[in-house]
Amino acid sequence: MAMSMGAARRGKPKIRPPKRPTSETPIKDTWTKLANAIREIQNHNASKLSYEEHYRYGYNMVLHKHGDQLYNGVKVLISEYLDKLAEEKIVPTFPRSGGTRGAGKLGGGAEAIERALEGDRFLKAMKSAWEDHTGSMRKIRDILKYMDKGYSTANGLPLIYEVGLTLFLQHIIRSIKHPIHTHLISTLLSQVQLERDGETITRSTVRECTDILLRLNVSEREGGKTVYVTDFEPEFLKRSSEFYGLEAVEELEKGDAAQYLRRVERRLAEEADRTVHYLSTTTHPALQELLIANLLTPHLQTILDMPGSGLVTMLDSNRIADLRRLYVLYLKVPKDEGKIALRSSLRNDIEERGKAVNQGNSISERSETGAAEAGPSNSSKLTQDQNGNDGIEEENDNTGGGKGKGKAKAISSSPTSAGNALNSALKWVQDVLELKDKFDSILETAFMGDKQVQVSINEAFQSFINANPRAPEYLSLFIDENLKKGTKARSEDEIESALEKTIVLFRFLSDKDKFERYYKNHLARRLLYARSASDDSEKQMVTKLKMEMGFQFTQKLEGMFTDMRLSNESANTFRNYLNRHGALPIDLSVNVLTASYWPQPIVATTSCTFPAALQPSMETFQKYYDSRHSGRRLTWQGNLGTADVRVRFKTRSHDLNLSTHALVVLLLFEETKSGESLSYPDIKSLTDLPDSDLSRTLQSLACGKFRVLTKIPKGRDINMNDKFEFNESFTSNLQRIKIMQVSSNKPENSKEREETQEMVDEERKHQVEACIVRIMKDRKQMTHNDLISEVAHQLSTRFSPTMSLIKKRIEGLIDREYLERTNDMGSYRYLA
Repeated sequence: MAMSMGAARRGKPKIRPPKRPTSETPIKDTWTKLANAIREIQNHNASKLSYEEHYRYGYNMVLHKHGDQLYNGVKVLISEYLDKLAEEKIVPTFPRSGGTRGAGKLGGGAEAIERALEGDRFLKAMKSAWEDHTGSMRKIRDILKYMDKGYSTANGLPLIYEVGLTLFLQHIIRSIKHPIHTHLISTLLSQVQLERDGETITRSTVRECTDILLRLNVSEREGGKTVYVTDFEPEFLKRSSEFYGLEAVEELEKGDAAQYLRRVERRLAEEADRTVHYLSTTTHPALQELLIANLLTPHLQTILDMPGSGLVTMLDSNRIADLRRLYVLYLKVPKDEGKIALRSSLRNDIEERGKAVNQGNSISERSETGAAEAGPSNSSKLTQDQNGNDGIEEENDNTGGGKGKGKAKAISSSPTSAGNALNSALKWVQDVLELKDKFDSILETAFMGDKQVQVSINEAFQSFINANPRAPEYLSLFIDENLKKGTKARSEDEIESALEKTIVLFRFLSDKDKFERYYKNHLARRLLYARSASDDSEKQMVTKLKMEMGFQFTQKLEGMFTDMRLSNESANTFRNYLNRHGALPIDLSVNVLTASYWPQPIVATTSCTFPAALQPSMETFQKYYDSRHSGRRLTWQGNLGTADVRVRFKTRSHDLNLSTHALVVLLLFEETKSGESLSYPDIKSLTDLPDSDLSRTLQSLACGKFRVLTKIPKGRDINMNDKFEFNESFTSNLQRIKIMQVSSNKPENSKEREETQEMVDEERKHQVEACIVRIMKDRKQMTHNDLISEVAHQLSTRFSPTMSLIKKRIEGLIDREYLERTNDMGSYRYLA
């Protein structure tokens, strides 16, 4: 047993460590052995070497103060090896087209494929050399760890691995023996250009080479940045700028803005993808800025104005996708230049469209003006007090028969012209609303609801709407058409939608006080004639105006509603009064109006001699009213009433609904004999009606659709020499007939517009003076410029006062001693 155990011990060899070098071991031998080991590592024979042995070689050299020899000797070995790598692996793969760095396209087909393959082969050689070198350096770093720790760090020198990277830069990338740098940069640029041209490249190879450049840093003297940033990126951006500058010119020559924008969008996406996959994300901001600077910034207006495909065409065709792309791309242009150009072009386009709407409307007006003004004067006066029956409906113009219908054609010019003028006004508002709807939709879907773009759209609408001096009147007519009875049936939702849209247009008006005057006239007519389709809608509209303009703007409008409500309540008490004091010979309904609330044309006193048949009823109501109110005076407005009367003709009787003035005139013929006529002067003397009212009334009775009077001689105009007789032979298929005056809600003619403007100007004088006094009462003293600026600002919600108007009102207040000039003559002081 003992023998076998001893044999076992002898059979197991003992592992001995290598002989440690001693201080007596020559350093030359140590370095020789270590240098051979490093060469073996570089030749990929590291598996034959002892790590511990060679680590001790490096350790001893540093320990015995030969670290500088070791450090510098390793650098020399690495440099020699890198020169060898360059000679054997890289130089033979140089592309034949190396050094070509043009910005244009590189051609296609076989040439492009060959170029791509050559470039790929060269880049793979670079990658192979890098991997070979870094693999060797990792092993060398391991056996020289003590040198890094004990010598390099202590002396402030780079670690050996970092030295290896620096030497790779010096002997490979920036080799002074071979043009590797030139070939590398040009090949990378060539690969990028090939992909831009639509060719396929090996992205992974390009990525690995750009990674090499990103890993290498230049010296601190050169800035300490990566080689990618110092050598490749500037050249890449330069060539990219040249390429996209040329491409922009070529693509714009094709004349298709939408296609150009799609290409720009695609290029931006491609370059962003390129920086992510095989360049560096740090290049992305500069590259995107470069693309914008070459593809968009110099050509902003060219793209917008491109005939047949620019902004106008996109808007005409509602190309939402193209408009959104345009907006998104223009947002990328620095300093808001893109958005500014877009907003300017958009505003100009809207103003041109608005100008076309205004011109179309003015053409319609000119074609109708002659006929419209040839008829009798049509004052804007309406019904108020007399006999009325709201149950009678308005008949269509194409109904009726007999002589009334036959003669309608001869005198249809004036009413038709009035109707055409009204249609023209309504069409203008509708066209503006449709234009607003169009651009509101585009704003939300294409321009992402951008507030600045919205401002430009609103400014454009405000500009062309106020360029039409009749905009306030037209807008009021449009509201009137939507709120009155007799128009085409509309649901409450449709009416509400129309009112909301008109409020939007109302905000654009600069002359809101002029709109207020027209709206009060139209509202008064609707209320007095009971033509409102819905009281709720009327009140909602007033509420909307109140929210926009404040209580002062709608105070009188609300007063008109109050008068109508009190009149309805008074009608019930009047009926109770009649039950106690006896019934009237006629059914009388009276609306009592507060003069300060209603428009001046409505409540202006007009002379009228009422017939004896009406006097008892009027006196009874006067007694009733005086019994309930003291200190109030009633003025009967015959021009505001309507009446229902049964008239007997030869063949049959008809129930006529007509104005109170028409009733007054018609009752004059009650006692005339058959064939007997009354002259115009006779009628005027008996009724005491003003010429304008009498002319309009006689035209409705003798020249309208239903001619219950016969005019001698025949014609559509009323003259002082005309005579009139009762038309006993009048016939019609209708039992109830409504004899219409000239349309009360037609647009004003030129004379009426002048009168309205004079009244508006007079009212503005008072408003400016009131504003000046209000400001000065609060401030006590102000400079001239500050006062004018503050007055203009405060009145801007109602109208835009001119500088001259404010100055004249200031002078007027100084003359009346509300203000005085201070000693410096540049300020005013409040006195009152």
